[in-house]
Amino acid sequence: MINSLYPWQETLWGRLQAQGERLHHALLIHGPAGIGKLALAERFAQLLLCESSATPKPCGLCDGCRWYLAGSHPDLRRLEPESMARRVGTDEEGETPGPAASRAAKPSQEIKVDQVRGLDGFLSLRSHRGRRRIVLVHPAEAMNLNAANALLKALEEPQSGAHFILVSHRPARLLPTIRSRCAAVPVTLPEQRVARAWLKKQGVPEAEAWLAFAGGAPLQAQAHAGDAGGAIVGMRRATQSRDFDAMQAAGGREEMEALAEVLQRRAIDVAMRSLGGRDRYGLGGRSPHAAAWLRYAREMGRFRALARHPLNPRLLAGEMLAGMPEEETR
Repeated sequence: MINSLYPWQETLWGRLQAQGERLHHALLIHGPAGIGKLALAERFAQLLLCESSATPKPCGLCDGCRWYLAGSHPDLRRLEPESMARRVGTDEEGETPGPAASRAAKPSQEIKVDQVRGLDGFLSLRSHRGRRRIVLVHPAEAMNLNAANALLKALEEPQSGAHFILVSHRPARLLPTIRSRCAAVPVTLPEQRVARAWLKKQGVPEAEAWLAFAGGAPLQAQAHAGDAGGAIVGMRRATQSRDFDAMQAAGGREEMEALAEVLQRRAIDVAMRSLGGRDRYGLGGRSPHAAAWLRYAREMGRFRALARHPLNPRLLAGEMLAGMPEEETR
């Protein structure tokens, strides 16, 4: 099945496919997580490798499309962390790690320098199909410093017919020299009405509430709503009901990350409402201590990083909850 566009991507797709021979050797597709950047990048990569010129979209029938959809096109390379072992043509943003490449060791969360150096032979050879060679990097900010420097060299001295497509949720984390050598393709959040309509069409329950919680990102909203027994759902419910026992009982890395994420979003909402604004994530709350809640939100960002390490979950949860500022009870 051909990887299809989301309703909010049609205009951007038109600008991408119209570039033709003027295509820059490196594109940086960037924007918030959960809005379909990877799906857009994958579809564009397929178009560049499609061997039919009859339509402005991949035909899905030529040898190039068939190999692409099978994940075996000889002129395509993907750079992703081991923890995101994925197949071409999926619709997710890659926020949820896929099956690990190796069960013997914990899969890496980074794109390593050896992965980038492994492109040397691929980039120096001619295309197998006489067309372009494509390197898809996702998420680009997952490159460690050595990997980023190695990729920079390839971007500075581009080989004829080689194109790089970088997908990033946080482009500010990339080396400025990498960003400067890419043509930026910003992808923004879709209009709320378009996102809500799409979610309802997908049968997502509480579409409006989940869209608010996801900060307007429809794919993220769909993923959270569809994971009924997931950590985010449980921690969101516990936070809204002020069930501190359930929050304190969180165990394991996934629940710890979920708790820190939900508490951070609630802290932002409490601060915004306390300052006379509107909450962003639909988690409500109000307090006379807006500045303290903003500091708490920043602290939860630090805890989200800590939760990825093998610490004692109950102690970590207790520390997060102990630092929560006062809130109005009414």
